[in-house]
Parts: sequence; C-alpha cells; structure tokens
Amino acid sequence: MFIGHYAAGFAAKAVAPRTSLGTLFLAAAFLDLLWPTFLLLGIERVRIEPGMTAVTPLDFEHYPVSHSLLAVLGWAAGFALVYQSLRRYPRGAVVAGLLVVSHWGLDAISHRPDLPLYPGGDARIGLGLWHSLPATLVVELALFVAGVWLYLGATNRVGGRSQWPLWTLVSFLLLVYAGNVFGGATPPSVTALAWAGQAQWLLVAWGYWVERCRV
Repeated sequence: MFIGHYAAGFAAKAVAPRTSLGTLFLAAAFLDLLWPTFLLLGIERVRIEPGMTAVTPLDFEHYPVSHSLLAVLGWAAGFALVYQSLRRYPRGAVVAGLLVVSHWGLDAISHRPDLPLYPGGDARIGLGLWHSLPATLVVELALFVAGVWLYLGATNRVGGRSQWPLWTLVSFLLLVYAGNVFGGATPPSVTALAWAGQAQWLLVAWGYWVERCRV
C-alpha cells in the first residue's frame, strides 16, 4: 500500500489529537522509510520483475529487518518509547506504536505471500490484494477518503490561515498514487528505487507543515 498508510496517519489524529500529523505520518510510513535505506546498504533485497502483480513490479525477496512481524513489533515498541520520552503523552505513544504495526497489517493485505514472520523464518504472509487492480483501488481509496474525513473531523482550521498546505498534500498523495498505479513506468534499477523511496521524508515534513494551519 501507499496512500493507505497515510490514510492511517490522517485517521489517527482523531485518537491522538495532541500528536502532530507529521509524527503520525512518520509512524505510519516508518517501515517504508527504513526499507530503502536497508536496500542501499545491501541489508535487504528486492527484484524488479514487470508483471509480478497487477499493481507493482517488485518482488520483495529479502526484508526481514524492516518488514518481518517480529522486527516490526520491536520497531513499534522503540518508536513508542522514544516518542513518550520526548513528548510525555502516553496516548500518542501507544497510537504511534500501533501505527507502525498497522503498516505490516496493511501490507499483509496487499502483498503476495512475501512478508516474513521473523528473521530467518520460512513462513510468509500476504493475501495478494495487489493481484487485482480494481480491488486495490477500491480498498486503498476508501481508506484514504475515510482517513482524511476523520482528520478533518478531529481538527479545526487555525484562524484565517489558508488550508492550501492540507489540500495540496492530499492532491499530491493522490497524484503520486495515480502515477504509481497507472504510469506504467518500471524503476530503472533498485538503487534508483531506493533513492526515490527516500522522498517519503518530504511527506513527513509536509505533515508537520499542515499542523500549522489545523489544530
């Protein structure tokens, strides 16, 4: 998933209103921020194979550090503990940790059976939603609309400040998603893919920016 993860970040604002949208985005996308770095370091592997699924050409060969369930639980606990030590907001810490875990759950719905349960294990999880483009669009867009709707219901605009940071973010996420799904372009290399993945840090920063116009 892509916008499904950011949908979770938007929605979580209704549960942890004192937590910045940027932090919620960081938690929701945390595994996909680790993964491209591990690709560049040679710790994890992916293969580009056009036609692998109807949605993505990526064959996730080896990513136990960023995406095995056991590792994800560890990342979630660490994220929650760091957040709590910095912000002293237990609800926000719990929600942030659950967002990290939610990433694995949403990926388990989307991926082929390629998500490991623990490093070194043979068992793989994945329901294969990505094999159907129409089903993927229905599920992910529904999640995104629901997430933005919950975010709007949980926040108010700040005075007379423009709301264009929020709506340009929503539009940008949808445009990137459409480009990924319908663009038809295959990444030229794993290195290029990994560097493109680092661009998600921009979305985290954008979340902090949106927080300036809605409380």
